Amino acid sequence: MAGFPWSGRDRQFYDGALPYRVQPGPVIDIRYRDIAFASVGEGLGVNVLRGENYRAGIALGYDLGRPVSLYPSHLNGLDNISAAPVVKLFGAYVISKNFPLVLRADVRRVIGGANGWIGDLGAYMPLPGSSKRFVMFAGPSLTLGDGGYMENVFGVTTVQAVASGYPRFNAGGGWKGAGFGFSATWFITKHWLLNADTAVSRLLGSAATSPITQRKTQGILALAIAYTF
Repeated sequence: MAGFPWSGRDRQFYDGALPYRVQPGPVIDIRYRDIAFASVGEGLGVNVLRGENYRAGIALGYDLGRPVSLYPSHLNGLDNISAAPVVKLFGAYVISKNFPLVLRADVRRVIGGANGWIGDLGAYMPLPGSSKRFVMFAGPSLTLGDGGYMENVFGVTTVQAVASGYPRFNAGGGWKGAGFGFSATWFITKHWLLNADTAVSRLLGSAATSPITQRKTQGILALAIAYTF
């Protein structure tokens, strides 16, 4: 599937930021059977294990980081968090055809940049009113981060405290956030489709209490028009 002519998303500058931004971009989702994929959202990956109701594999993606220039009035005095590659292990399991609840989990290693481990636990299922031409999914999610990741993203070192004016803050590992997402896809024709994804999440633990954090409740809206081959 290749996306055009347009796709875009409205999201916060970074986790915990006050302002939002609109970020247009392409939608690319290429899959070879149920074996390999290349996707803007999921990266380059392979389903190492796959069956009628489960799959598990490994993927290579990226983390956008947090450059100070993105929001200098708030991040001045803090270090840049550069963009970095991410290695991800993932798995998903469908309960049954009669009860199509999908349980999913992944663990990611950010190599450089935020430099740490982060993982997600979640579930979603089709909603009443879905059909072959109009499909809706919704479900909750939880995100965790290890001490290194949380400290790099939400912590404030002694040097940074002097330069930025923020109090020194040690961010510990643990729960990073909890959220709920909704996705709807309308197959306009055999090849053209319109997709909308939205989610709301709440920062938890050190992510919520960090002096860098301005907004604990976050949101994202992604819209896409795509053509499937």
